[in-house]
Amino acid sequence: IVYDTGGLSLKVGGSMCGMKGDMGGAAAMLSAFDAAVSLGCDSEVTLILCLAENAIGPGALRNDDVIKCFSGLTVEINNTDAEGRLVLADGVARAVKVVKADLVVDMATLTGAQLICTGKKHAGILSNSDKVESEAVEAGKRSGDLVFPMLYCPELLKGEFESKVADMKNSVKDRANAQSSCAGHFIESHLGKDFDKEWLHCDIAGPSWAEDRGTGYGVALLLSLLKAKGFE
Repeated sequence: IVYDTGGLSLKVGGSMCGMKGDMGGAAAMLSAFDAAVSLGCDSEVTLILCLAENAIGPGALRNDDVIKCFSGLTVEINNTDAEGRLVLADGVARAVKVVKADLVVDMATLTGAQLICTGKKHAGILSNSDKVESEAVEAGKRSGDLVFPMLYCPELLKGEFESKVADMKNSVKDRANAQSSCAGHFIESHLGKDFDKEWLHCDIAGPSWAEDRGTGYGVALLLSLLKAKGFE
């Protein structure tokens, strides 16, 4: 999200300042892709940037809107400030349907709750694969872009998005129930029921920002995951 005002669920009380950094995930993905091309790596890599601005205007989403996503699932909007997951949902669905990727990695400054979950130095990760989760932890240690696994339990958390008019809502009903994991599972649901490949979600809200500036977090992590030259 290039800039996040919160939309009609407007950020108030000074919490909007610094939201120029809400594009930290896309910036890291773009920079890592560019570096991987320059350095070289053995994997075939496709970059999908999910870019939008969350602001107030005639075309802005409203709470109570129901939208249909690229995955085919419908989403009832109950919080326009939970917007990043909407564009990421379309991004991962495209990675599955169009790119047909064997491994889908998404990265975003998705939830403020990530800082409570894994802190300011470690990104929170979620994966449907123990192998990928372990590889991400090791890549974090090699690169210095540290990560730590979050709770993975879609069967218990999917009820947080229950809607009576759509397949799901876009924001949880209980913010005290593993909120960052829930946000990741929202994205995961748009991979599709028949998805049998690997997926890694990286919530980098904490480590991507420090002292009113972006840190560049995520670039080295992704290069290490790809085992680009110099990052094996």
